[in-house]
Amino acid sequence: MEIFSVYSDCLSLSGVTGELLDTKHFDMWAGDVGELLKFLRPLHEGTLVFAASYDDPSTKLNEEARRLFEELGSSAIRELAFRDSWVFVGAKGIDSKSPFEQRMKNSKLTNKYEGWPEALEMDGCVPQRPPEEA
Repeated sequence: MEIFSVYSDCLSLSGVTGELLDTKHFDMWAGDVGELLKFLRPLHEGTLVFAASYDDPSTKLNEEARRLFEELGSSAIRELAFRDSWVFVGAKGIDSKSPFEQRMKNSKLTNKYEGWPEALEMDGCVPQRPPEEA
């Protein structure tokens, strides 16, 4: 599955079945962070969250949104800034930092595409969570 836009896209999957639960597109430049919070707040334990951004993932991020991504395992969300490229896979209830995160800082000195950093690609195997035993 490919996720790409000039803004930020997120999707959630069941950590047990891999079933797609939801997909959302967020305009973090001119949009409302409340829409992102409505996506993140109700996540259930074990839900996987995939996030990708190309243009601006951070302008509208507030303290609560950054905290919620940290709770999903993000270690880069606090430093995420204007026009940084960012890809992330995390999980609700993760006990540590996610190994599935990359950030390319927006820098006039190193940007590949004039005002934008290089696009990021990430691959790997995300382990499924075993079903809860009765």
